Amino acid sequence: MKCRIDNSNCNEFLNFGRMPIANGFCSKKDFNREYFFDLKVAFNKKLSLFQLVKFPNPKKMFNKSYPFYTSSSFYMVNHFKKLSNFIKKNYMNKNSILFEIGSNDGTFLKNFNKKKVYGFEPSKSVHLKAKKEGINSINKFFNSKNIKILRKLYGKVDVIFGANVFCHIPNQRDLIKSIDLMLSPNGTIIFEEPYLGSMYEKTSYDQIYDEHIYMFSINSIIKIYDLFGFELIDAIPQNTHGGSMRYILKRKNISKKSKRVKKLIKLEKIKKIDKFSACLSFKKKVIKSRLNLRKRILNIKKKGFQICGYGATSKSTTILNFCKINNNMINCIFDTTKDKIGKFTPGTHIPILNYNKFKGSHYKYVFLFAWNHRKEIMKKEKARKNTKWFTHLD
Repeated sequence: MKCRIDNSNCNEFLNFGRMPIANGFCSKKDFNREYFFDLKVAFNKKLSLFQLVKFPNPKKMFNKSYPFYTSSSFYMVNHFKKLSNFIKKNYMNKNSILFEIGSNDGTFLKNFNKKKVYGFEPSKSVHLKAKKEGINSINKFFNSKNIKILRKLYGKVDVIFGANVFCHIPNQRDLIKSIDLMLSPNGTIIFEEPYLGSMYEKTSYDQIYDEHIYMFSINSIIKIYDLFGFELIDAIPQNTHGGSMRYILKRKNISKKSKRVKKLIKLEKIKKIDKFSACLSFKKKVIKSRLNLRKRILNIKKKGFQICGYGATSKSTTILNFCKINNNMINCIFDTTKDKIGKFTPGTHIPILNYNKFKGSHYKYVFLFAWNHRKEIMKKEKARKNTKWFTHLD
């Protein structure tokens, strides 16, 4: 296959099989109408880029019923508050204008002067919530077509930000060219994404699903943005989403690179994150992880215990479908998101129940799908003394 960024060759190396939309939580009447695609991954050696071979049309994923609300996580609310202070201190002044790509329900933008910030959010459900909060939310995809009117209205902006969204955008060329058109000469690009190095280290293959078209590394970001006249000046590791990286870029020859980013580049070279060999090693660990997880669940069931899930996450869709875990193995999944409660997991059709019912349940074994929020959840559930929590990473 050809890379979508520079038309160079990619090497396909791992097939997860038929996969539904990760956030496609459905009702019984929709079981026979579910959309499936072949989830395969490949590596572009030239750009050191990990990417999906095929993916659904973004309109299928980011639709009017998109069920993820950033504000539902106290951890993420706090994270974005700290991040906004970091950006205001280092990259903005009182007159600066900031655009967020994929602004969800406005959780991040609430931390700024609302007259100076704007968000692009294609999913209507979360866009409407942001509007109710007084956020300047634009219900469109961020691309060269949709920014034409905005350029006339707002002119150049000083900061363009995105969190866990740049990897969702298939056409990176159009994305970066659109950013270039909107950004002031000394403007800054700041975005956070799940980090390829963390995924390799944890074998967190559930990071791979329809929305995550790319899994970026520091080297891949450097190589991609170099094609468009930008350079990476800093990279800061984050704990969010099971291991992310914050990337900070400017146009070439404006700012010096930080010592931190230079160290991280060397570390990636040592770990061979920029090489195809790391992909093959990851593949072996993924297959082994699937065998171990199925064995563990079947052993629990043989002992006569029931299993429930905690957190109907988008990541869980990959685990459940790849490992062929259905409602005969996991009774239900408890969740707090109203748009998911009463529905079923994509492809595997495990019922999703209101979290309030979890409090009175007596499940001894709980599959923690929201493992990236383990610390927050364990604090919340400290009263459940005899519960055995487990994940596919254990």
